[in-house]
Amino acid sequence: MEKRTVDPWKWGERTNSVQAVEIKQAEGTLYCSGQVAIDEHGAPSTADMRSQLLQTIQNLEQLIGEAGYEPRNIVRLNVFTTSTMEFFTSCSDVYQNWIAKHGIKQATTLLEVKGLFASLTVELEATVVK
Repeated sequence: MEKRTVDPWKWGERTNSVQAVEIKQAEGTLYCSGQVAIDEHGAPSTADMRSQLLQTIQNLEQLIGEAGYEPRNIVRLNVFTTSTMEFFTSCSDVYQNWIAKHGIKQATTLLEVKGLFASLTVELEATVVK
């Protein structure tokens, strides 16, 4: 796989994201459904957003790993949250540290939504290449 990121603006460096990712000669592409803080029994979390994001990241990593892919090859990551303000104030460091830990350079969209399933407050939807 050949991966090239495109970002004409330097401010993207502060968010560990890029405006576009080009992939050539990929072996495969994994399109992940939105992952949320649901445990192995299917019970949605009632914890705060920060705790939910940590569990959501674990769920996404497990899904990606079991499919034979690696988080570092995430090329698209959409974040859905019931409050962008709360996400930035209580979760930004968790999110940024996770992105940096894996060296992910992804195209990202952050959307505030009216609601998610049950008591959930954050969802991550990823596209991963190999």
